[in-house]
Amino acid sequence: MDCRQKGLGAVLFLLPRLRTLQGETSGRQRQDAKVLVCHLLAQMERPLELANMTRVQQFILLGLSTRLDIKDALFAVFLTLYLLTLLENTLIIYLICTHSELHKPMYFFLCNLSCLEICYVSVTMPTLLVGLWTGPYHISFTLCMTQLFFFIVLICTECTLLASMAYDRYVAICRPLHYPLLMRPQVCLGLALSSWLGGLVVSVAKTTCIASLSYCGPNVLNQFFCDVSPLLNLSCTHVALTELVDFISAIIIFCGTLLVSLASYSAIGTAVLRMPSAAARRKAFSTCASHLVVVGIFYSAALFIYCRPSRIKSMDLNKVLSVIYTVATPLCNPVIYCLRNKEVHTVLQKTFHWA
Repeated sequence: MDCRQKGLGAVLFLLPRLRTLQGETSGRQRQDAKVLVCHLLAQMERPLELANMTRVQQFILLGLSTRLDIKDALFAVFLTLYLLTLLENTLIIYLICTHSELHKPMYFFLCNLSCLEICYVSVTMPTLLVGLWTGPYHISFTLCMTQLFFFIVLICTECTLLASMAYDRYVAICRPLHYPLLMRPQVCLGLALSSWLGGLVVSVAKTTCIASLSYCGPNVLNQFFCDVSPLLNLSCTHVALTELVDFISAIIIFCGTLLVSLASYSAIGTAVLRMPSAAARRKAFSTCASHLVVVGIFYSAALFIYCRPSRIKSMDLNKVLSVIYTVATPLCNPVIYCLRNKEVHTVLQKTFHWA
C-alpha cells in the first residue's frame, strides 16, 4: 500500500471520529482533529502536484550569434572550416591506411586522432550551422543528452590521445633504442583502446548525472550545442553532486593528461638541448613548439571551462572558448601533426603524382 492509499484510509478513519468529537470534546480537540485531516489531505495532493509539474521536453539553442548582419558571413566561414576539417582528416586516414611506410606508432595515433576529429566536429558543428542559418534552434531533451554524451566521450578521448602521442614522441627521441619494445603494436593498441574506453566511462557517469536533474524552465541554452555548464544553469534542482562529479572527472582527465604531455615535452626539450647539431636542435624545437601550441590552446580553453566547481555565468566567453577547441583545434591538428611531416609529403606526392 502506497502513501496515498494510507492517507486515504486515515482520512476515512478520522472522519467518523471527527463527527463524534463534535459532540463529545472541547473546541480545541476538534480543531486539532481538523488540522490533522487537512494535513493528510495536503500530503495526498502533493504527489499530484509533482506529477503535473511540467518537465522540459526540448531546449532552445541560441547559437553562436543572434546578430542578423553577420550571421550569413559566419555561416559561410564555419561551413568552409567544417568541410576543410573533414577533408584534411579523411585524407590523413586514407594515406595512413593505404601506405605501408606510414604503418608506425606515431601514425597509428594520428589515424585515431583524425577519426576522432571527424566525429568531434560532426557532433557540434551541425547545430552551430543550423543556428546560424535558421536562428534559435529547438532540440529535444533526448537529442540534447545524446549530443552531450558523444561530446564528452570525444573530448575526454582526445585528451588521452594527445598524452599518448606526447609519450610516443618522448620514447622516440629520449629512448630510441627501446622504442621498438616500448611502443610495440600491443602497447599502441592498448593505449588507444584505453583512451576510447576511458572517455566512454567518464561520459556515462557525467551524462547520467546531468540527465537525472530536473529541468522545469526556462529552456534556453546560450550556446551552440548542448554543453555541461549551460545545462547546469537551467537545472531547477540541487546540482552540488553533479558539479562535484564534473569537477573531479575534469581534474582527473584534463589535468592528468596535461601533466603527462608537459612531462614528455619537457624531457624532449632537455634531450634536444643536448644535441650537438644546431640544425637538428632547430628542427626538433620547431616541431615540439608547434605541438605545444596546439596542446596549450586546447587545454587552456578546456580547463577554463570545465575545471571550475561552480556554474559559469559568462556564457558569451564560454561560446568563444568553445569555438577554439571544437572548431580551431580539429582544423589545426592535421596540419601541425601530420601535413608538415616529410614522410607524409612524400606519400602525398606519390598519391597525387606531384613532381
